[in-house]
Amino acid sequence: MQGMKTPTRAYVSAVRAAAAAEKRRDVIDAAARFLREEKSLATFSLDAIARKAGVTRLTVYNQFGSRRGLLEAVFDDIARRGRLARISDAINNPDPWLGLDTLVEIFCAFWSSDPALGRLQDAEAIDHEFAQAVLDRNERRRPTIHAFLQRIPHQLPPEIERDSVDLIFCLTSYATYRSLSTGRKNPAVCELLKAACRDAASPPAVRQKRKLDR
Repeated sequence: MQGMKTPTRAYVSAVRAAAAAEKRRDVIDAAARFLREEKSLATFSLDAIARKAGVTRLTVYNQFGSRRGLLEAVFDDIARRGRLARISDAINNPDPWLGLDTLVEIFCAFWSSDPALGRLQDAEAIDHEFAQAVLDRNERRRPTIHAFLQRIPHQLPPEIERDSVDLIFCLTSYATYRSLSTGRKNPAVCELLKAACRDAASPPAVRQKRKLDR
């Protein structure tokens, strides 16, 4: 007889898990709305997001643990919807130059995909632990960029290669995108960044030749 109760318990467990997932979704959506709509990030807190989501503070705490945990969850959700997973398409492109172009396109599309992204970058100022988390996320681009330079058919001296990685890392950052997007539409920003990244990935002699050809 005891075995006959298992399906009921499994059903109840599934219902609870679905309800918890729905509440988590509601909280993440509320936090993203807060980041898009509120003028000041200083009031971003578990209490404020709980009120916006219509749940208790304890619910938010149990799901995310801290303000940093909630901010990271919002970032993860935007990254998923912004299709950052497509970076693998760029990495797997047999033509490293086209792969580099694709990487730039992916980040231009991502940085422009949600106004909350800019506020998440600004949130570094109110939460130092989250600032470190954002820094760690951004650093994931660096080995990817280095891998592209290793595949491009020319040899860069180590010191130039290091400078090239740093320059492309800067060019594909949110700060650079935000600066260039003032007065420019996304396609124009993307083309500008692709050209700059190709220059940064080229040997000095090739860069000089491109300047003369322009």
